[in-house]
Amino acid sequence: MAGASRASSPGPSKAASGHLVLVVGPSGAGKDSLINGARLRLPVDEGYVFPSRIITRTSDPASEVHETVDEDEYASLKESGAFFLHWGAHALRYALPASVAEQLDAGATVIANVSRAVIAEALRKHPKTTVVLVTAPQAVLEERLLARGREDLAAVRRRLARSAALPPGVRTVTIVNGGSLEAAVDQFVDAISRAPADGAVP
Repeated sequence: MAGASRASSPGPSKAASGHLVLVVGPSGAGKDSLINGARLRLPVDEGYVFPSRIITRTSDPASEVHETVDEDEYASLKESGAFFLHWGAHALRYALPASVAEQLDAGATVIANVSRAVIAEALRKHPKTTVVLVTAPQAVLEERLLARGREDLAAVRRRLARSAALPPGVRTVTIVNGGSLEAAVDQFVDAISRAPADGAVP
C-alpha cells in the first residue's frame, strides 16, 4: 500500500512539538464535512496535516478519500508497526499511518477522524492532544444517516445508541453541527488554530 509508512510506530513522544487534533463523534455528525472544510482553509505549508486513513473498505467518491487495503494487508501492516493508531468499527478496520509521529515530531498540527476507543492510546503516544467532539441533535443525526440509504431507522437508532465515554484529562472542544455547515467549520477551524497555544490538558 502506497500511503502507509512501514517504519515502526514510536512510543511516547513528550518532546515532540506538534499537536494532535482527534475528531470524534457519532455517525452523521458531519466529521468528514468539517475536516474537508478545514482542509480548504488550513494550508499544509503552514504546518497543518490531514493524513489519509487506512481502511478495509473500497474507496467511494461520495465518501472520504482513503487508502484501501484488504484484511490480510491490514494485518501485515499492523504487525510491521506501520500504524500510529488502529481500531475497528462497524465490521471494518481503520488506521492512521506511522508517518503521523514523524509529522508531529516536525512540529505539525495533525488533524484526523478517529474512534473514541483510541484516544487514551493517542495520549500515551502524544500528550499534546486535543479532542474535538462533533455532534448534532438526535433528529438531525437520524435524518442524515437515513439519507445515506444504508440502514433502516431501527438500525440507525441502534448505531446512535452506541457510544463510548471520553477518557479523563483530555482537552475537549465540542461543536454542535446542527445548523449552518459554514458556521460549524468556522468553529472547527478556530479550535484547530487554538489547539497548539492552549495546550493538551487543562
